[in-house]
Amino acid sequence: MVRDEPRFELLLLQRGARGGAPGPWVFPGGKVEPGDRIDGVDAAGHARLAAARETTEEAGLVLDPAALMEIARWVTPAISPKRFDTWFFLTETDGAAPVTVDGAEIVAHRWLPPAAALAAHHERQLRLAPPTFVTVSWLAEFSKAAEALQVLPTRIPPPFHPRIHRVDEGACMLYPGDAGYESGDLDTPGARHRLWALADPWRYERTPASE
Repeated sequence: MVRDEPRFELLLLQRGARGGAPGPWVFPGGKVEPGDRIDGVDAAGHARLAAARETTEEAGLVLDPAALMEIARWVTPAISPKRFDTWFFLTETDGAAPVTVDGAEIVAHRWLPPAAALAAHHERQLRLAPPTFVTVSWLAEFSKAAEALQVLPTRIPPPFHPRIHRVDEGACMLYPGDAGYESGDLDTPGARHRLWALADPWRYERTPASE
């Protein structure tokens, strides 16, 4: 969810605390429910319907599912105890539309410029999961919602199947298209598509083989 009033901002929601730790900051969304599975609609369409419904439930915002533009698909690593196959969509909302949260599943919300969201993550004011961090990094390239809506749907990368490699002070997550993705060699020359999830700071890299 992005808006241009009063400036280019994205919406983040904070999930409720788990195990005594503050909940992560996420985009609106959730599980595809039986009511979202309409005959004649493909899996991405089911996810689009679920995204619109969940946004209303979690943030009180009403969306047109047809206006949700696909920008990425993430599949959790095979080593994860729970597996998810998740679509990410982008849409613009009226800057004046009020956000309401239930105070239980979702405990807070913030509208932030993408660069400010990344800075808040680095300063440990809020916690972003890797898919959220990567998406916010993409949005940080733009100054207007219309620009992001025009460009990002044309840049959809191959589905993300992260391969996690432990390094000093954290992890390096390799994504399809990275020169080291198949071998696991982080020093392989060539294209870069990876996230350095280090103690301080995180860094997303996406460059073609010629750079």
